[in-house]
Amino acid sequence: MKNILLLEDDYELAETVKELLEDSGYKVDMVHNGDDAIDKSYENRYDLYVFDINVPDMNGLDILESLRDAEDKTPAIFISALVDMNSISKAFKIGADDYIKKPFFPQELIIRVNAKLAQSLKVIEYKNLKYFADKKELYLDDSLIPLGEVQECLCDIFLRNIGQVLDKSILMECLTNSSDSALRVALNKFRHTTGLELKNIRGVGYILEKS
Repeated sequence: MKNILLLEDDYELAETVKELLEDSGYKVDMVHNGDDAIDKSYENRYDLYVFDINVPDMNGLDILESLRDAEDKTPAIFISALVDMNSISKAFKIGADDYIKKPFFPQELIIRVNAKLAQSLKVIEYKNLKYFADKKELYLDDSLIPLGEVQECLCDIFLRNIGQVLDKSILMECLTNSSDSALRVALNKFRHTTGLELKNIRGVGYILEKS
């Protein structure tokens, strides 16, 4: 089980994010200020940091910078209401792996966390399919399934997030023409090509249910 350290001083948001991450199969330690985040990071080994920036005691940017100075290379994702280029630029300069602007769809965070923690996973198996994540290749009984650019994007999102309801807006990022009708067409082609059964959660999005 992957371990995540969550730093967020908004108690309600922190509880929501913690619950979502735990429902996705992760173990989460939650803290609400910088000092506690530093203490936890030294006491435990984590697979991922999810840090807010504006928190009491020591802000998230300074925390990550101090961790990087101590040769802590744990992947880090910032979630922040700061949208100025200085903050975003500094975040990546000191070693952040991703930056999500508040407010955000909860599913967006889960997708990005899954993607980051799945990078070390070489093969995802689902029923009689094998997906080679590093090459973005899908095989059916050892036969390569040819995927176009849009289908390749959809395949990567769904197979990295099996059992997660994916908001339509996230799936539309795979499209050049972002519209409900274009998404329906793309998903129908994707179903036909891969044989994957996607469930439509009305008013929410789509899910590839666990096998």
